[in-house]
Amino acid sequence: MENRSAEIEYKNLIDPPGGLLLWMIILLELTTFGLGIGGLVYYGALEPELFSESRKLLNTPLATANTIVLLVSGYFMAQAVYHFKNQAFLPAGRSLNWTVLGGLVFTMLKNYEYVVKLKSGFEIGDNMFFTFYWLLTGFHLVHILVGVVILLVLGRVIRVNPSGVNVSDLEAGAAFWHMCDLIWLLIFPVLYLIF
Repeated sequence: MENRSAEIEYKNLIDPPGGLLLWMIILLELTTFGLGIGGLVYYGALEPELFSESRKLLNTPLATANTIVLLVSGYFMAQAVYHFKNQAFLPAGRSLNWTVLGGLVFTMLKNYEYVVKLKSGFEIGDNMFFTFYWLLTGFHLVHILVGVVILLVLGRVIRVNPSGVNVSDLEAGAAFWHMCDLIWLLIFPVLYLIF
């Protein structure tokens, strides 16, 4: 017996998974973060010593742990979509729960990092490096929180009434979550490793 339910058969660029509007929003968000990262690199080239010294004050091991958390949560998000497409709703819900847990762990670790920075006296206007640090990581954290809410809603519907969830809704949540992963994978090396 051939199982074709999980195969991806998207051939229409006008109707991508999650819908065209979602992908326009994702493109806009990636552009916004790209411009922010570009600004960070530009000002870093103008003040290399300041940026290098400021970067040393960041908690790179904690940011690395957060990177791993997001990558693992992205794996579970993909598993949730896979299981849902195969009508394995219980594993889909569990995978979604692991994804949400990853988002919450990321949030807790990031909040810990923020508290340490604030207690050490590092604020948004201290220098250009920390201005970019707070803006980029803060805006990203807002996206993570929005993603967690979206996934909690989807998870509840899957748990209560799986037939009430359209696969395109789950794909939209997955696309948003993977956008958050991608944005962090762009922020992390530039902010925590390069300068």
